[in-house]
Amino acid sequence: MMNTDWISVCVASKRSIAEDIQSFDLTAVGGGALPAYTAGAHIDIEVRPGLVRQYSLCQAPGEAEGYRIAVLRDPASRGGSTAMHDVLREGDVVRISVPRNHFELEPTAARSVLLAGGIGVTPLLCMAEQLQRDGKDFVLHYCARSRARAAFHDDVANGELAAHVRFHFDEGPDASRLDLAGALGAPSAETHVYVCGPSGFIDWVFSGAEAMGWPRAQLHREYFSAEAPTASVDDEAFDVRIASTGATYAIPCGRSVTDVLAEHGIDIPVSCQQGVCGTCITRVLEGEPDHRDLVLMGDEMDEFAPCCSRSRTPVLVLDL
Repeated sequence: MMNTDWISVCVASKRSIAEDIQSFDLTAVGGGALPAYTAGAHIDIEVRPGLVRQYSLCQAPGEAEGYRIAVLRDPASRGGSTAMHDVLREGDVVRISVPRNHFELEPTAARSVLLAGGIGVTPLLCMAEQLQRDGKDFVLHYCARSRARAAFHDDVANGELAAHVRFHFDEGPDASRLDLAGALGAPSAETHVYVCGPSGFIDWVFSGAEAMGWPRAQLHREYFSAEAPTASVDDEAFDVRIASTGATYAIPCGRSVTDVLAEHGIDIPVSCQQGVCGTCITRVLEGEPDHRDLVLMGDEMDEFAPCCSRSRTPVLVLDL
């Protein structure tokens, strides 16, 4: 099952912006504006029939009629990044979804600290441009292996964001590495922290911040791939009950809720099927979810991602 609310767009430009990273500018076929979005949003791209991937939007909302994304060639690619790099060409037409956002800026924050790991900088650049436009207090710490592997490095270093950005390169001197405690500072109720990058980077930032006393509610994250396993040998079967009909369906070990329900004619919109994009998030009326996704923070008991998550209780009642 895939998202069926597709929009046809043209690859208006494709350029290399760093080692193994290319950017793509997408415009509406036939001209005109694409749907509006907020900073931190992402879109699905149907790279080819049956292959859908999610990419964050890089530019501040309203900056251009089209969308801009950046794609890292992943040596462990399951086909998405290699197809974007090697197959997609300027002038090609592809289908995308309407933008979705599970990584919103907190509008009441007096200060924002943005922490990017590698290609995870893409949604944070969008946030930084929005914060700059709004005259907000913020800093962006951009961590990468090297300057050559930092997407949009020259654009950022020589642009309006330069005064707010701190670059940290693994291949540089130790003094240039990210000092997390220094970057975060003492916990403040008026400051929110946003992090995107590999799961190890995000986990390091979160554990460090929480050890410093930062409340979880002020820490926001977005993973760019499903790097953690969603299945376990200890998984147990459970039942799902549909609130509107009372019908109950058994979810065996090794099968997802979305797959089982689809067999019974109950379609939940899905896209990544890895717990990354948030398309399938469904409200839970009763029961305790066992979160396996990378979108929810893990303590939301009234929502879960049925493409990958399971249940800690014998029955989950879904608002379907």
